[in-house]
Amino acid sequence: MNIYVANLHYRLNDEDLHQIFSEFGEVTSAKIIKDHETGRSRGFGFVEMPNQEEGSKAMDSLNGTEIEGKQLMVNEARPKQPNNNSRGGGFNRGGGGGYGGGGGRGRY
Repeated sequence: MNIYVANLHYRLNDEDLHQIFSEFGEVTSAKIIKDHETGRSRGFGFVEMPNQEEGSKAMDSLNGTEIEGKQLMVNEARPKQPNNNSRGGGFNRGGGGGYGGGGGRGRY
């Protein structure tokens, strides 16, 4: 079971997150997402627990719990949606256009 954890204090690290969830069962991985440029925590992360029942218990118990002065928001992670924002194209220019349409020099 993949669990999304939000509103994490910036001082928490992967090991802290692992330890918090391991009280409820086996934790396969715990990862706090960091900003690529600064390396600082972005305040959320993911925890993988192989046992569905233990994961559900952890979510129910930890959601709303205050850790380091911040109230955790814990939910089952949703699969990443495919990004449909393809680059390029997208300009649906209707209508004809350009040249010709009367005016100009008459025919001889």
